[in-house]
Amino acid sequence: MAVATEDAAPAPAVPAAASDPAAGPIDDEITVEETSFVHTEPPQDDNAPPVVTTDTEVLHDKVKKQVIKEGHGKTPSKFSTCFVHYRAWVQSSLHKFEDTWQEQHPIEIVIGKEKKQMTGLGIGVGNMRSGERALLHVGWELGYGKEGSFSFPNVPPTADLIYEVELIGFDDAKEGKARSDMTVEERIEAADRRKLEGNDYFKEKKFEEAMQQYEMAVAYMGDDFMFQLFGKYRDMALAVKNPCHLNMAACLIKQKRFDEAIAQCSIVLSEDEINVKALFRRGKARAELGQTESAREDFLKAKKHAPEDKEILRELRLLAEHDKAIYQKQKEMYKGLFGPRPQPKPKARNFILLFWQWLVSLIRNLAKIFTRKND
Repeated sequence: MAVATEDAAPAPAVPAAASDPAAGPIDDEITVEETSFVHTEPPQDDNAPPVVTTDTEVLHDKVKKQVIKEGHGKTPSKFSTCFVHYRAWVQSSLHKFEDTWQEQHPIEIVIGKEKKQMTGLGIGVGNMRSGERALLHVGWELGYGKEGSFSFPNVPPTADLIYEVELIGFDDAKEGKARSDMTVEERIEAADRRKLEGNDYFKEKKFEEAMQQYEMAVAYMGDDFMFQLFGKYRDMALAVKNPCHLNMAACLIKQKRFDEAIAQCSIVLSEDEINVKALFRRGKARAELGQTESAREDFLKAKKHAPEDKEILRELRLLAEHDKAIYQKQKEMYKGLFGPRPQPKPKARNFILLFWQWLVSLIRNLAKIFTRKND
């Protein structure tokens, strides 16, 4: 799409990398029509652990791993800050007690500094590569222990655990600094660095790696963090966060994951309700799902702020043509539904009456002729 709108304007204190004019706003370069991207997504049936047939790798006498999907690059080192999505089950009952995919927020694990109940999970993540998805079997000793947990999450005592884990990516920071220990500027700078790395991957057509970088950038800008920001710091954060959501939406549309694309655009529109790119891409996704009225509404809002944009006008024209085609189809379908309109039947005639009428008329005519002759 060629909609030329500015992203949220960064404040003067924006990190240098984000203000580099040479880099340019990459989300202007990501077009729905040209994007090609393959990204993993959680399986549809998430009530039970997935069935995995790959070989089992023993990482620890209490931690075993089976690869579901291969990753790339190196594994994180000690004190690396890792961003992961996971589902967790009690092995004996298959009770699912946690699901970060459902919450739509990845969690952060600093290798070597994880919580005690996540020791086994940390061992597994420390032996994974970016983009890898795996099934981990963790003994109770490296999970919630003899006591278990009776609040949240609800895990019984001495429960062996099963994790389905995806390592989105990691920061190989030697100091092992968690997001909560970073200053506002540090978190925005870390997110901006991820966004720019994602842009570079995208230019190289390494789309899976690009998506992972965008997801990590967004993870730095979590809701708990954004709620604390006001003024220039909020503008700085949105200048990094919103383009990442827009870029992910473009990739998701190309993958035909339209509901997820709508969600990404809606996040941007909750902060900037007249963002033309977000309106256009959400309209595109809605149109693909057959939500034509909602799509038209998005396109018309986008047109209001970019009246000359050819792609917006094209999508509105396609919707109009679609409506016309549907109308014609319905017209043809209902045209012969009840058959041809019945013609009124002529009334049955009384031939005896007609005969007497003719006979009376004949007698009258003969009488007239006879009278004229007598005169």
